[in-house]
Amino acid sequence: MKNVHLPAKLINGGIAGIVGVTCVFPIDLAKTRLQNQRQGQQVYKNMMDCLIKTVRSEGYFGMYRGAAVNLTLVTPEKAIKLAANDFFRHHLSKDGKGQTVFKEMLAGCGAGMCQVVITTPMEMLKIQLQDAGRLAAQQQKPVMMSPTKLVATNTMLSRSYNSGTVASAPRAVSATQIAKDLLRTQGIQGLYRGLGATLIRDVPFSIVYFPLFANLNRLGKPSPEESSPFYWAFLSGCVAGSTAAVAVNPCDVVKTRLQSLNKGSSEEAYNGVVDCVSKIMQKEGPSAFLKGAGCRALVIAPLFGIAQVMYFAGIGEYILDNSPLNLLLA
Repeated sequence: MKNVHLPAKLINGGIAGIVGVTCVFPIDLAKTRLQNQRQGQQVYKNMMDCLIKTVRSEGYFGMYRGAAVNLTLVTPEKAIKLAANDFFRHHLSKDGKGQTVFKEMLAGCGAGMCQVVITTPMEMLKIQLQDAGRLAAQQQKPVMMSPTKLVATNTMLSRSYNSGTVASAPRAVSATQIAKDLLRTQGIQGLYRGLGATLIRDVPFSIVYFPLFANLNRLGKPSPEESSPFYWAFLSGCVAGSTAAVAVNPCDVVKTRLQSLNKGSSEEAYNGVVDCVSKIMQKEGPSAFLKGAGCRALVIAPLFGIAQVMYFAGIGEYILDNSPLNLLLA
C-alpha cells in the first residue's frame, strides 16, 4: 500500500466537498425541514413539495439557505474524514497482513470520531438557517429573505437561543450572528450542542461506508495492482454512501431535532438523546425515524461518489506537483 500523502488527501477531500455540496444542497435543505416536521403540523408532503414551496416563498436562493456555512466548513470536514480514514487504514495494515473487514471498520470508526470536531458546529449553524423557512411557513406568514441573510419575524424565531423569550421586532440572522450569540450565552458548548447525537450518527456511518466502499471498489479492479475505472469509483461511492446514510437515518433525525434551537408554537424541546428518542417514539411512532431518509440517500450518494472520484483521480497530487513552490524546489 502506498504511503499516505496527507496534503494531497486534504485537497482532494476539500474540492470534493465543495463540488458535492453545491450539487446537492437543496435536497439537504428539504431533508432538514422534513425531519423537523411534527405530526399534525406538516407543511411539506415530500421532498419535491418542499422544494417547490421553498422556491415560491423564498426564491431560488432559498434552497441554498445555510449553504455558505457548509461550503466554508465542508472542506476541512471532508478532508479530515477522508484523510483520517486513509491514515488509520495505512497504520492498521503495517503488520503486513493486509486489510480485513474489521480493520476497515476500525479505520472508519476513527475517521468518524475525528470529523465531528468540524461537523457538529457546521450542522448546528446550518440547521438554524435551513429550518427558519419551515417555521415561517408553519405560521402561514411567508417572509421574503435575501440570499445571504434571513429576515426573521417574531413568529419565525419565537424563542431566543437560551431563554425562550419572544423577539419583539424583526431581526436579521446570519450564521455569524448565531455563532456569536451561542458563544456569548453558552460558550463553546453551545456550538457543540448535539455532539453525542452527531457521534452516534457519524461513527456508525463511517463504519458502514468505508469498508463497503473499499470492497465494492475492489470488485471493479481489472487486477489487484490496477485502480478501478472512473465510473466504478463513482458508483461504489454512491452505493456505499446511500446505504450508510439510510442505515443511520434515525440518528440523523435525533441530531436534527436536538440541534434545532427555534421551535414552532407547539413543538416540544428535548433534554438529550434518550429523551428525544423517547418523545419521538411516543408521539410520532417508529416511522418518524425514517423522515428524510430518501433525501439523505440522494444527498450522500453523489456527495461521496464525487469525493471518491476526486480522491482516486489524484487531483490533489496533480495540484501539488504543479504548484509554483513545488516547481521551484524541483
